Amino acid sequence: MPYFSRLTDIVTCNLSDLIGKTENPAEALSEILAEMEQGIAGARRSVTTASANVERLKGEIKEQQAQVGIWMEQARKRIADGDEEAARLALMRKQEVEDVIAGLEQEQRAAEKTRVHLETTLRALEGRMNDARRKQAELSGTADAAPAASAIAATMSPEEQSRRKSVDDELAALKKELGG
Repeated sequence: MPYFSRLTDIVTCNLSDLIGKTENPAEALSEILAEMEQGIAGARRSVTTASANVERLKGEIKEQQAQVGIWMEQARKRIADGDEEAARLALMRKQEVEDVIAGLEQEQRAAEKTRVHLETTLRALEGRMNDARRKQAELSGTADAAPAASAIAATMSPEEQSRRKSVDDELAALKKELGG
């Protein structure tokens, strides 16, 4: 039985309610975890695609900016040659390219927002997955914090590992602040 129809369902779900409505909570939680893993895999692909779009747009903007320089140089050369009409045409082309750049920059800003949104959603999904794994450890009677934490750490993505390091750094700072 599918538990989630959208990724936001994973983020907003109440695991206790979901597994409380089933006859076999451990089996239901295993199915829920499998769906979460699929959702996270899709979210990671989306983040990768969004990041690639941002980079592609940056590259296109850079190429177009080079074209602006070329058209400007053409206009200078034509003026120096005394061909005002050709200079005018070159400046018109330069303006067209600048309009293209403005459109690409707008697209880049939108792509950046999309990437940030997707990354935030991915982190929320990963957090919910970790909650589900802890709940699974509780249900299986292996709720000892150390094994559960090591099991979670073993499956962490590079992003999660970076976040873990950030948490470890924050923990060290707290210990130092408290004199420990």
